[in-house]
Amino acid sequence: MQSEKMIEMVMHQTESKLTAGQIAGQVEAACNKYSLALLQTYIYHEIVESKGFPIQRKVFVYNICQAKTASMMLTTNPEFSTFMPCTLAVYEAGDKTVLSTMNMGIMLEAVKSNEELYNQASNLFKTFTQMMDELAAGK
Repeated sequence: MQSEKMIEMVMHQTESKLTAGQIAGQVEAACNKYSLALLQTYIYHEIVESKGFPIQRKVFVYNICQAKTASMMLTTNPEFSTFMPCTLAVYEAGDKTVLSTMNMGIMLEAVKSNEELYNQASNLFKTFTQMMDELAAGK
């Protein structure tokens, strides 16, 4: 499988004409709007530069959680903890900015037999991608 197709399959990505810095400045407010907990923010380009490996692009990574869904998932499927919390990456790619997260839709097929969990997690993914689209649009 070609790498582009693989990335397209496992990632959900949204592009923006806004700078990574402009979007980064709105992530906390967007999480609050959607009742998501912003657990951690990594300014990755600064982290790797401090380790002696500067990069030319801005890269921000956010760990975001919805406690109810996390509790339900960890109660029945603790193996999913490696995918938690939800990660949002915001990075420069040429003349655009990319907002990226894991495509939870693929993974959620594994819990489809638990209707309540599947619906809760599917709604979280829908909310998360809606938030990404709004951030990309500058709303």
